[in-house]
Amino acid sequence: MSSSVKLSLIQMRDAGSKDKSIDASIGWIEKAAAEGAQIVCLQELFATCYPCQSEDHDNFDLAESIPGPTTEALQPVAERLGIVIVAPLFERRAPGVYHNSAVVIDADGSIAGVYRKMHIPDDPLYYEKFYFIPGDLGFKVIPTRFAKLGVGICWDQWFPEAARLFALAGAEILLYPTAIGWIDEEKEEFGEGQRDAWMTAMRAHAIANGIYLGAPNRVGIEGRVEFWGSSFIASPRGEILSQGDCSSDQIVSADCQFADIDVVRTHWPFLRDRRIDAYGDLTKRWID
Repeated sequence: MSSSVKLSLIQMRDAGSKDKSIDASIGWIEKAAAEGAQIVCLQELFATCYPCQSEDHDNFDLAESIPGPTTEALQPVAERLGIVIVAPLFERRAPGVYHNSAVVIDADGSIAGVYRKMHIPDDPLYYEKFYFIPGDLGFKVIPTRFAKLGVGICWDQWFPEAARLFALAGAEILLYPTAIGWIDEEKEEFGEGQRDAWMTAMRAHAIANGIYLGAPNRVGIEGRVEFWGSSFIASPRGEILSQGDCSSDQIVSADCQFADIDVVRTHWPFLRDRRIDAYGDLTKRWID
């Protein structure tokens, strides 16, 4: 493990096909590596359109196995560049069993671990329960050459329990690859508040756990959703170290100094002062 690492997030739009999206992503990954990136995280379901705006059985054709075509395309890239790549994709685990997953490819090209999205939303134009089974791998940290990663996916980013479990398991960086945006008829009234809430929730995770956090989001208009980009990296103090705009394909990068984790946690001793003897009711759906 390193004492510091350069983290880069890739923010991009759907390229129109899986092959084109993978090729475009590799181009961005190579550019990030040339600029010093050691860990590169792609956005949620990066290789395809966001398929969940409708309940369409044809979209299951977008899914693939792990390992499979996408990992086989990216593993040599990670090995050649000597970097870690986090690649979220539509996983076909077995006939009729599908997950929204993220593969972590280590710097030697091996698969370091897989995360399966635990919290599955069902909102207008985000009909993920039609496609995905909730993850069953838990909130396990994935060690890599450069850092211990806690990887969640999109809807997971709203749940403080998930962030805390990753932190308690030793994560040094939380990553939340994302596909979130505005619905046209809501944007004028609610849009800025929605985006602000999204960022505030994750900055709070960084602060409460004294940990670095990165959230790459997609951009572009797909169907009725305008993905708002704004990918960002936050420090253990919740400071925005780097942030993308709302519409451009781009790289968002920052240096993560791991010594700061200890400094922040020592001065803001939230982990020290937890009352673990009193939290049993957190496992209940509601306290009557």
